[in-house]
Amino acid sequence: MNSTKPIIEQHAEHIEWLNKLSFYKDDMVTFQHRLNDIAKKNTSMEIMAVVEQLQNQLKIHEEQADILKHEINEHEQAIERSILENPVAADHRKVQDHAIHREKIASFELLFAQYRKTLLSFCAKWM
Repeated sequence: MNSTKPIIEQHAEHIEWLNKLSFYKDDMVTFQHRLNDIAKKNTSMEIMAVVEQLQNQLKIHEEQADILKHEINEHEQAIERSILENPVAADHRKVQDHAIHREKIASFELLFAQYRKTLLSFCAKWM
């Protein structure tokens, strides 16, 4: 589907997504601290294996958040270049919708929510 959206709407979505990703990155720092605390207090091989698995998953989420942030920033820069090249009626101009980015953000949020639930359940048990 080739739909278009006003530039201002895309810009607003970019800001919203970047804010969400920043929030998730803050969560990731907290989660890493919690996992480190559990690893210090519980040295059994079984618990350490789960901690390592959760840390590896966390790294994957961090990488995905960084990739999404980069893609969003690239898209935002392309919009800015378009406006600079032709500033006439930029606030009324429509551009190609970024549905792929929207899907990627939704997918990231779903997977991160599942990870958060698993991690918090583990932390509740072992902290």
